[in-house]
Amino acid sequence: MTLAMAPFTDLDALRAAFVAQQAALTAERAELSRISGELAAERAEKERVSEQNDRLRHLIRQLQRMQFGKRSETIDPGQFTLALVELEQAVASAEAEQEKREPAVKRERIERQSQGRGSLPAHLPRSEVLVEPEDMACPCCGGAMHVIGEDRSERLDVIPAQYQVIVTRRPKYACRSCAGAVVQAPAPPRLIEGGLPTEQLVADVVVRKYADHCPLYWQA
Repeated sequence: MTLAMAPFTDLDALRAAFVAQQAALTAERAELSRISGELAAERAEKERVSEQNDRLRHLIRQLQRMQFGKRSETIDPGQFTLALVELEQAVASAEAEQEKREPAVKRERIERQSQGRGSLPAHLPRSEVLVEPEDMACPCCGGAMHVIGEDRSERLDVIPAQYQVIVTRRPKYACRSCAGAVVQAPAPPRLIEGGLPTEQLVADVVVRKYADHCPLYWQA
């Protein structure tokens, strides 16, 4: 027995079925577009990683030739260092592009670096910088503010032939009358966000590298 589909006799039902079909097609096209974009991004990432791996393999081969090759095939260590610097710049550029596309990656990197790098050596002298809020009056009632805590951060600074650690203190003030606000001065801007070196230290490294011809691995 053959069952035949009954034709639409209600015009409104026909319109509803057509709208539902168009909505389903639109959703399917959007999903296909999203999947295509993800696949394209994955291909680009694989190409970038493959290019970095090729450069690493090339550097490893150069290092092996320099260590185990004949005397005539040895490589100048300066050339090898230059290749490493170029590779570090390429990796940093790729990471910067990824952080620009995904801000969450940048936050994770800063948190991971702050957790894994430890504290600066305790034997270095400390020079404290106290950063106070511009207005010490309570923004709610105008009363006097009192210190309830502070945030401390450390950066590595350099004085010619001497290193020191700059400790930045930012006290937190609260009002005892209304207890409705906490005031704290904003953190001073840094040349490298979340980094330890100060502007003077970065300038010293650059001058020693390009003016004094002192390679970075010597300075490290």
